[in-house]
Amino acid sequence: MIKATNINKFYGNLQVLKEVELHIEKGEVISIVGPSGAGKTTLLQILGTLDVQSNKNESDLIINGEAVNRLSENALAKFRNNHIGFIFQFHQLLPEFTALENVCIPAFIKGTKKSEAEKKATELLNFLGLSHRLQHKPNELSGGEQQRVAVARALVNDPVIVFADEPSGNLDSESADNLHKLFFDLRDKFGQTFVIVTHNEELANMADRKLTMVDGSITK
Repeated sequence: MIKATNINKFYGNLQVLKEVELHIEKGEVISIVGPSGAGKTTLLQILGTLDVQSNKNESDLIINGEAVNRLSENALAKFRNNHIGFIFQFHQLLPEFTALENVCIPAFIKGTKKSEAEKKATELLNFLGLSHRLQHKPNELSGGEQQRVAVARALVNDPVIVFADEPSGNLDSESADNLHKLFFDLRDKFGQTFVIVTHNEELANMADRKLTMVDGSITK
């Protein structure tokens, strides 16, 4: 599903990622742990095509059989929208839109008809236990509800892989536990691959594999 080879990242003279090698199979749930500043989020952003490795021409990043670092900017944006979902720590929901509208946005960008997008978004929100919250705006939702809306948004285009950056970092313990279990329910139901950066040891240990980053490298 993902094969990354010789991934380096520099910010000026500071090397944040050092020759990272990574192979992730379809349907795996992978956690990435390590101290702050180890390069976890930078790696996640590069794997998710939100950022580019510094040695683009001397490295490879293959996702679902596509060499994404060889795509044009427009082709890469289309690939990202069609195949990749993102879940962020701070939800990133648009406050002026309802839960249903927030979930539909990636589908609208893809060009999905409004009726089809709303049907899929409603199905996901129902599955996530939010059938009574479709028309509520983010400020009317709890933190756990907002994060579940963000999960639905990440899934609306049927991505093959979902990247999550500290997804339970702002949740209370009960909401965090529910979200962690949800990832595995989603994997079992929809077959997505999950790559999760987290400081939550319980979530990290639930994963099929736990990778540890130290000083820009994966140590295990």
